[in-house]
Amino acid sequence: MTDPRGLLRDLVETPSVSGAEADAADILRDAFAAADREVWIDDVGNVRAPADDSVLLTSHIDTVPGEIPVREEGGELWGRGSVDATGPLAAMAAAALETGVSFAGVVEEETTSAGARHLVETRDAPDAVVNGEPSGWDGIVLGYRGIHMGTYTVSEPSAHTALEDSNAVERAMNWWNDVREAVTPAAEEGTVFERVTAKPVAFEGGISEDGLATEATVETQFRLPPDTTPAALESAVGGVTDSAAGSATESGSMAWGDPIPAVMVSPRTAVARALRAAIRSADGDPTHLRKTGTSDMNLYAAAWDVPMATYGPGDSALDHAPDERLDLGEFDRAVAVLTHAASALAK
Repeated sequence: MTDPRGLLRDLVETPSVSGAEADAADILRDAFAAADREVWIDDVGNVRAPADDSVLLTSHIDTVPGEIPVREEGGELWGRGSVDATGPLAAMAAAALETGVSFAGVVEEETTSAGARHLVETRDAPDAVVNGEPSGWDGIVLGYRGIHMGTYTVSEPSAHTALEDSNAVERAMNWWNDVREAVTPAAEEGTVFERVTAKPVAFEGGISEDGLATEATVETQFRLPPDTTPAALESAVGGVTDSAAGSATESGSMAWGDPIPAVMVSPRTAVARALRAAIRSADGDPTHLRKTGTSDMNLYAAAWDVPMATYGPGDSALDHAPDERLDLGEFDRAVAVLTHAASALAK
């Protein structure tokens, strides 16, 4: 019999930053093996425990960097990942072990989503999916914005800094300001979920190695609502990139990564109904949520035409925070909700 809190504590105490999830994956594999469940770690590091595919319970193993001493205090478990998303991961695993439904713990959700991408490429679609992210024990996430990331680079011939000519660092700064103005609507135009937001996440610039140019690079992230396509965003940003170049300078360029589309699912699916019933059975009042970030559910929805939603214990305001902590009573209720919902969905 699995001890959900014990599994949670073991996982939170085990560092699992994106790209270094192997030790935590071993803990999950051993928990399923101890219950005589089929389980293995696949080529990218996912923990795969297929069983009753009426529903797949899945969450991500990895966390963002940041060391938070693991401790219990006032009924809360402190530690990196306790909310995002080791708490939901442990709850999913405990419910899967209790009910005999399928489980997958996936890697690199916080960076490349390599685990979810590999999962959809190497298994058939289940009948339903519950993805694990913090929603609060009585919340059900139905929507996430998409994400599109890109890198802008620009180079200018070097010149004395006393001159008025713009160097590459200035051009990159001006380009970013123009991009943000071009792609982000006024704050009063809809909710955050319904708007594009743009963030620079890294900036590098200076003299080139040969001393003949100034160079600058801006790493960017754009969050996209359901009515904005990656192609439309690329077109808008491309217009700014083209207009930034003067006739005597090298044009800046934008290199795009693989986009993750937005997702918005119906509250009337079998998964949403099962989760609402389970929350009510635990004396909760279920609420439907739309998140402004992005999750692996976006990829599952793009690949699998099956009912799904996201659910898990934890206050998402504590995601990635220096005071990340999970209420253990909420974790217990979430395990009960997932067990109830998985049992209802199982055939």
